[in-house]
Amino acid sequence: MKNPADMIAIANAMKKFQADHPKAVAFFQNEILSGVPEGTIIEFSVEKPGGAKVTSNLKVNADDLAAFEKLKNMKP
Repeated sequence: MKNPADMIAIANAMKKFQADHPKAVAFFQNEILSGVPEGTIIEFSVEKPGGAKVTSNLKVNADDLAAFEKLKNMKP
């Protein structure tokens, strides 16, 4: 069983993230959770202040789709 205090902390952190980054949340909901087929390439980039841009990607597989479905069904 999950610790209720931890679940509340996670929910609060998610709400804060959504408030701080509404465009990122909307992008994730619209492009990822709305349904991507297996084989879709998702690319990530990170550029730290004063640092070089680093990019990586992943090819969506069946396990990823199952995880996306669980995320879609989570309540904030």
